[in-house]
Amino acid sequence: MTLPAPLPLTRDHDAARSGETPLGDLPEWDLTDLYASPQDPKLAEDLAALEIACADFARIYETRLADLTPARMLECVEAYQDIDTLAGRLMSYVGLRYYQNTTDGARAKMLGDYQEKITNYTTNLVFFSLEFNRIPDEVYQHLFTAPDGPARYKPVFDRMRAMRPYQLSDELEKFLHDNSVVGAAAWNRLFDETTAGLSFDVGGQEMGLEATLNLLTDHDRTRREQGAKALAKVFQGNIKLFSRIHNTLAKEKAIEDGWRKMPTPQTGRHLSNDVEPEVVQALRDAVVAAYPRLSHRYYALKARWLGLDKLQVWDRNAPLPTETPRTIPWPEAQATVLDAYAGFSPELADLARPFFDKGWIDAGVKPGKAPGAFAHPTVTTVHPYVLLNYLGKPRDVMTLAHELGHGVHQRLAAAQGELLASTPLTLAETASVFGEMLTFRALLARTTDPAQRKALLAGKVEDMINTVVRQIAFYDFECKLHAARAQGELTPEDINAIWMSVQAESLGPVFEFMPGYETFWSYVPHFVHSPFYVYAYAFGDGLVNALYAAYEEGLPDFQSKYFELLRAGGSKHHKELLAPFDLDASDPAFWDKGLSMIEGFIAELEALE
Repeated sequence: MTLPAPLPLTRDHDAARSGETPLGDLPEWDLTDLYASPQDPKLAEDLAALEIACADFARIYETRLADLTPARMLECVEAYQDIDTLAGRLMSYVGLRYYQNTTDGARAKMLGDYQEKITNYTTNLVFFSLEFNRIPDEVYQHLFTAPDGPARYKPVFDRMRAMRPYQLSDELEKFLHDNSVVGAAAWNRLFDETTAGLSFDVGGQEMGLEATLNLLTDHDRTRREQGAKALAKVFQGNIKLFSRIHNTLAKEKAIEDGWRKMPTPQTGRHLSNDVEPEVVQALRDAVVAAYPRLSHRYYALKARWLGLDKLQVWDRNAPLPTETPRTIPWPEAQATVLDAYAGFSPELADLARPFFDKGWIDAGVKPGKAPGAFAHPTVTTVHPYVLLNYLGKPRDVMTLAHELGHGVHQRLAAAQGELLASTPLTLAETASVFGEMLTFRALLARTTDPAQRKALLAGKVEDMINTVVRQIAFYDFECKLHAARAQGELTPEDINAIWMSVQAESLGPVFEFMPGYETFWSYVPHFVHSPFYVYAYAFGDGLVNALYAAYEEGLPDFQSKYFELLRAGGSKHHKELLAPFDLDASDPAFWDKGLSMIEGFIAELEALE
């Protein structure tokens, strides 16, 4: 069993709301759909029920899987799914509370205690995948084709059996499972608590990480520079700790991969994503080849707009000089996204509306709150929760559209059940990026002022470059880091040099890099929580660009086909899901089609000159 992890990136129903601010009344989570409070007796009851269920499952099924009839195998799979749901509900609650305030000692202790107990209980389930993968192929085919068997779950177990060549002995697998709470999970918590506790002095004002990063999009260039230099100073002051975290996690992964005989550090991610390595390589190569046509070209254009010979890192996401500074209140952000969703399909807006109405969003920036944004699906018997750090920037509206896309996707896929609802990362970004595109297109369609249109187009290009170019550069950074770590311990200077090599290549010759920028790898949570996750963003953007082109070209029944894609969750391979749209991600031309949309936007901006 895969232990439900703490979220990669909360407040209870009885906590005070964020209250009236210049942004409006920002919503907070109501977690009562999971549990009423940390003192809810149901928490202890469910934890006890989980312990019993795990022990009973092992007692009934261990050493007997290959001898089960199809009907009994279906009962077994559904019992396993019930356990997965129960553990997921518990971990979702304690994880959400923790990430809402990672500096609260009581929340941190509750997360640690529950994680340890659930890890201990689910050790009883480690046999399941190991023994399942030893079932002979002919028996497996019979079990999963019989009319009274678990045929609908076959995609889950096909992916599980793809791990067969890398499976260890039962004893070693149990050891790795038990050891996880003091391994990667512990280093993840150290990273989260460290970043949440960082404080940055910006012109005499103490700020947290999220607010300081937000300064990099400020209209005032001096303010942007202050923010960038404050970030660099604090990152440098903590660089030895961040270096230790990355060294340890990379080495731990290398040790486990070595025992499993994984051919590359990326293999495990590709298997979990149900994507072929050559497809990822085709994506990576297409994007890197396009750097001069995309990021280099756009940033040279931006330097001219800003009247600069060279760009500094604090200019990368700067607003245009002609762009009027404005803060977007929360009610306007909500209306903008819901209207854009409704323009595509009223059903899409209806699926998104409860997030606003029922306490499924936590939007405000608060001390100790996890930085960034996420949509956590919890379990299929409840509903997702969205975390934002909303500061009223135009990009924050796009982040809202993005995370709501995840939430809608998770709601639609929930009907598949716990085992089949989870979407591989390569497809998990589909609805989120599509939601952003819908919002952008809706705003563009109603923008007639040339300066506003230019600012909107430039913002979209920068978002796409951040999603495609920047994430592939992140992927290359991780690949180089893990390869270098295989040769020995890395100093902070070693990691800094790897970071700068990919940044210079991806951003282009128009950039100068301030002293200290070499440390900016240290705050990126994906490198810690989900190694090699980042290419999924570029995969999703390219896929959505191709999907949106099909939509604009008037592909018949596009909306119904799109909803079917989302409802499928993890029940189908990407080839099967994209076939109704006449798309194939294994075709190298597929990625060029997606990248051409970004080029088209850049060409439109050049034409406005």
